[in-house]
Amino acid sequence: MKKTLSRRARIATGGAVLAAVAAGTFGTVAANASAPEAAQDSAVSAAPAAAAGKRDTTTSTHLTIDAATEAAQAALKAAKKESQRITVAVVDRNGNTILTMRGDGAGPQSYESAEKKAYTAVSWNAPTSELEGRLENAPNLKDIPGTLFLGGGVPVTAGKAPIAGIGVAGAPSGALDEKFAQAGADALN
Repeated sequence: MKKTLSRRARIATGGAVLAAVAAGTFGTVAANASAPEAAQDSAVSAAPAAAAGKRDTTTSTHLTIDAATEAAQAALKAAKKESQRITVAVVDRNGNTILTMRGDGAGPQSYESAEKKAYTAVSWNAPTSELEGRLENAPNLKDIPGTLFLGGGVPVTAGKAPIAGIGVAGAPSGALDEKFAQAGADALN
């Protein structure tokens, strides 16, 4: 036989459970907050650090902020020679933006587009114009968040491994955007 509690009993029971959980949580926080600093330090240092072996780690190469700036300025300079108003973005191997420079007069949409093109180029270690063709066989690629499969992104490599991506947006064609992004990459060689 199933026993049913009255509404008042359910509310009282639920309140008691919440009070017990809150007391336990806040009691722990209060105990930690009131512990002497030396005791906290010894508790933290009591656990030995795990040492990883050489086979358990990897080293990666990253583009410096100075190199990213040099590449972006070279792309902007190449665009300016052709009277194009662009934005250039440089991302690291993980797709995190190192810097974005919006050239004078570049359209507001170019900022985000340049970052997405750079992200796409480094993610696939290929120019985005080449990746555009892959959409015919795999149209769902365009649904990957943060990507943009339009010409204008080029990878930067070290030892054939991608370490950065340069994306350009704002010129009237993806081919021009990619030409300027490539000028940025070439400045690093």
